[in-house]
Amino acid sequence: MSSTPPFSILVEPAGLHFEQRPGLSLLQSALAQGIRLPNSCRNGACRTCMCKLVSGNVDYQIEWPGLTREEKQEGWILPCVAEARSDLVIEVPDAVDLKK
Repeated sequence: MSSTPPFSILVEPAGLHFEQRPGLSLLQSALAQGIRLPNSCRNGACRTCMCKLVSGNVDYQIEWPGLTREEKQEGWILPCVAEARSDLVIEVPDAVDLKK
């Protein structure tokens, strides 16, 4: 078990919160905690989940996710294959709180 505390993820503009779960993608962690982010393929190819990373750092579970170098530099991420490496703020206008 990791001694690193779980990273907190803030989803704007809805103000939803969830924690990064070890070994899971951001998408999987969100779904496990009742927050639906747009998704389709779940393997980094379709770009349905593409969203803006406002602050924080992520690593990818695959070698080269379906983003261009320019998109990465502009702060776009693919939550279906990304894991938080710090607390994050992400912009996901279509996020839904499934607990409501």
